[in-house]
Amino acid sequence: MTLRRSPALLLTALSIALSAPAVARETTPALAASAVRTPEDVYGPLYRAVELARVFPDSKTFADLVPLSAPDAILQAYRTEAPQGRDALAAFVARHFRKVGDADTRKLSMREHIRALWPVLAKPPMAVVPGSSALQLPQTYVVAGGRYQEMYYWDSYFTMLGLKADGERPLIESMLANFSALIAQYGHVPNGTRSYYLSRSQPPFLAMMMDLSEAHDPALDRERLATLKAEHAFWMAGAKCLAASGACEHVVRMPDGSLLNRYWDARDTPRDESYAEDIATAAAAAGRAAPQVNRDLRAAAESGWDFSSRWLADGNTLATIHTTDIVPVDLNSLMWNLEKAIARRCTAVGDTACARAFETRAAARGVAIGKYLWSAGDKRFADWDRRTGKPTSAVSAAILYPLFVGLATREQADATAALVTEKLLAPGGLRTTTLTTGQQWDQPNGWAPLTWIGVQGLDRYGKTAQAEDLALRWLRTVSRYYDANGRMVEKYNLETGQAGGGGEYPVQDGFGWTNGVTRALLEKYPALDHS
Repeated sequence: MTLRRSPALLLTALSIALSAPAVARETTPALAASAVRTPEDVYGPLYRAVELARVFPDSKTFADLVPLSAPDAILQAYRTEAPQGRDALAAFVARHFRKVGDADTRKLSMREHIRALWPVLAKPPMAVVPGSSALQLPQTYVVAGGRYQEMYYWDSYFTMLGLKADGERPLIESMLANFSALIAQYGHVPNGTRSYYLSRSQPPFLAMMMDLSEAHDPALDRERLATLKAEHAFWMAGAKCLAASGACEHVVRMPDGSLLNRYWDARDTPRDESYAEDIATAAAAAGRAAPQVNRDLRAAAESGWDFSSRWLADGNTLATIHTTDIVPVDLNSLMWNLEKAIARRCTAVGDTACARAFETRAAARGVAIGKYLWSAGDKRFADWDRRTGKPTSAVSAAILYPLFVGLATREQADATAALVTEKLLAPGGLRTTTLTTGQQWDQPNGWAPLTWIGVQGLDRYGKTAQAEDLALRWLRTVSRYYDANGRMVEKYNLETGQAGGGGEYPVQDGFGWTNGVTRALLEKYPALDHS
């Protein structure tokens, strides 16, 4: 991963701006052109001083230079230093600008590095080559980086948090347009934009992504409401085929008749992207049919936690995976949030019948979560195992989801906060689980999305000091690794501060959600920014 700024920054930004439907809704070409500021508009007295002093023989030279930091910071430095004369101005310009195509040789701060990566990770819509696995997207999108050169579902929410903090509004709008297009074409958001991901989705964060948007008009609001309803229908489609087994597709009938959700995949073959690995796992699963093992592996991939002791019957061995038997607390918290979001949007467009229907759904789900996914005896949220008919023993960062969405009671939040301190707080941040298995979604690894869930969830219930401490631990881990290696990576070892391990592939650079969450935390806690 290079640390230099992309020479194509301006072209990428222009492409993004032109592709964003929200911008087109709100401006005309004439207005957009007049709103663009020229170098003289941006740099004012500095620009005029440099040009009139003839620092460069060709006036176009300074007009085309690339700033090495934010224009406001450069202007503040100019006012403070007040360089006089051609030589002093030339030296000032050399410290704060570079020519297009020249490497930025100074070490970027972590915040600057994140900002410089957005145009690198942003990809324009491209024609799909027949026979390739790529899915066509109509708008610009952001990838995670490394081996992940397609748009992923739940990754994108955490990436968008950073885009929001850095003012990359057109990118947020274009990615939302892509998700709406995917649902319109396929009926759901696939795990990622590859053909081999179409048989499953990922944790439903789309409603929260829409909340990051600043674009609003009646037509767009109704379009997005319809998109969320379609996503909800995808997750609840199994309610129509429930039989004696009590489970169909993503839907599970609980003992009292209430409906909750599980992770599931429409295919039961080895994953294309992990073909040999899945065949080996199924072969090691003595006494189990390969198709069921494959489906459980795929369902874990839909969860985003691929893989974790949460899904393992013996808590340690991948061949014992039984994801489809688990009713997970994180998924059902997000489904409750989706139902509340649809109800809220129905109210906004004046559809009171729809609002009542989805409020009723959310209320019923909330009761079921409290009954089955809250272990009163242990005072903790938990996943529920259909085979045993009781909560699993796994303690994981997923227990923070009910706080994140605002579903937990005050007493549940207090107990969860205490359990986090007791079991999940590591020197470098929030542990994923309490077990060390060699799987990447277990300790000692820590992940950006779970950090954000934890910080926001704790803060939402007034645990402000605990939330800030968690943010500080994460930022310290990420910044120390960046200072030593010049890289942002997919996951971190929270005990050593090094890159995380485990999983089916080497740790990846980039990295979209690490960049996004880290940038959002710097925005939330500016006093913690020591870059």
